[in-house]
Amino acid sequence: MTTIQSTPPAPIPPPYYPVHLRADVQPHASRWLWLVKWLLLVPHAVVLLFLWLAFVALSLVAFVGILVTGRYPRALFDFNVGVLRWSWRVVYYGYSALATDQYPPFTLADVPDYPAHLEIDYPEHLSRGLVLVKWWLLALPHYLVVGILVGGGSWWVANDQAPDRFTWGGGLVGLLVLVAAVVLALTGQYPRGVYDLVLGLNRWVLRVCAYAALMTDAYPPFRLDLGPGDPSDRLLPTDSAPPPPQPASAVSAVRAGSPVSPASPMSPGAATRPAGPGPVRRSGWTGGRITSVVAGSLLGLISLGVLTGGAALLVIDHAMRDGTGFVTSSARSVNSSGYAVAVTSMVIETSPGDSTLPSRALGDVRLRVSPTGPGAVFVGIGPTSAVQRYLAGVARTVPAAGWADGRDIAGHAPSQPPTALSIWNASAVGTGPQTLTWTPRSGDWAVVLMNADGSAGVNADVDVGARLPWLGAVGVVGLVAGLVLLVGGVTLVAVATRRASARPPAPSDV
Repeated sequence: MTTIQSTPPAPIPPPYYPVHLRADVQPHASRWLWLVKWLLLVPHAVVLLFLWLAFVALSLVAFVGILVTGRYPRALFDFNVGVLRWSWRVVYYGYSALATDQYPPFTLADVPDYPAHLEIDYPEHLSRGLVLVKWWLLALPHYLVVGILVGGGSWWVANDQAPDRFTWGGGLVGLLVLVAAVVLALTGQYPRGVYDLVLGLNRWVLRVCAYAALMTDAYPPFRLDLGPGDPSDRLLPTDSAPPPPQPASAVSAVRAGSPVSPASPMSPGAATRPAGPGPVRRSGWTGGRITSVVAGSLLGLISLGVLTGGAALLVIDHAMRDGTGFVTSSARSVNSSGYAVAVTSMVIETSPGDSTLPSRALGDVRLRVSPTGPGAVFVGIGPTSAVQRYLAGVARTVPAAGWADGRDIAGHAPSQPPTALSIWNASAVGTGPQTLTWTPRSGDWAVVLMNADGSAGVNADVDVGARLPWLGAVGVVGLVAGLVLLVGGVTLVAVATRRASARPPAPSDV
């Protein structure tokens, strides 16, 4: 009788993905170092703040390059991969993994003896159409998942006496790392199952980051690839020899879930890291060029704000300035069931001996009032102290900013109509539309709108204007300054990018 033994089918490898995140399992970890890593990571946080500003700026440049040529400029690609790689090392050391006590190096390049590695295959061609939609529309489902993984999710412990007594909003990764930190403090061991899951979740996040940053057209898989070895590496050709047979003690340690030394042949990082399809292209990003790109990106981003501000001032100067030279707001309906609408404190402060500064800054100020009811209307400006004495105990409305709806103050009728007082620095009274023009001075001023006879029920449309003589000149200066900053920023980025593309770095380069 012949026994036929069937061979189980080989497992189907996962589809290849061009973002490769790997890690080397560390044999030991400090129980308490994680308590102070937030302080140790402050220098990296400061540097990464500027690097990510440059990352955003260069991604915008790459967006234009892909849209025009279908290619991601190689030097910009290497820089942005370096920023993601630097961030991954900090994440691996910090509170999104706590997987090593080895301090992250300050470099964009891959460091072979550091346990966290990230590589992204350079795409020779990218779709010009996808670049318009993949970073905001196609990536939306992944953004929802990433929000749950790294933040936006909440877990809480509650009871009847104290609902929501404890709330955690750090995301699933943060919750798992918190569990790992507690176990590490108690046992000195990082739980291997949690480690593999944390690496898989971070791998998902970084794949989405690379896709959203236009670095690949391959859609991120909805797949959780656990562990420190990247599954795509097994699909790449490798010139390394097969690993030697493993001692029983090492196999038992892996099965038990114990940490394994990176030097051990059973380390996932060592077992799966391929030699790659060819020689690795070295980046040309030295420390000086990185600094130049960061400075240029900052200048470029600042220039956009200055240009926007200058253009806005010119638009206001031309679109909102009327034929009499006043920059005028839209008319607002002002209503009060009381006896007055009063803005009782407008403080104008200047340096001693320079009482003309308000008039030079604002020019003349104009207040136009169009009553919407019968009878004459009164509008006046006077010292706040005198106006407050007049309106003490009077029912009135104090409008919010822009003469919008405000709060009502209960009270009685005024002792006399406003036209009987001599406290006004400027005033206008009559039936129909009234215009009050005032040259501002330093002091504390109040604006009052009332019926001329002091009766209740004030209803009018109000607009405010000022000459603002400096508006057009400052707008032009803003545009010129913004263009100068933009040219300077573009020059710094272009020169650094060209040099990074032209010459491989020396061994001492960053």
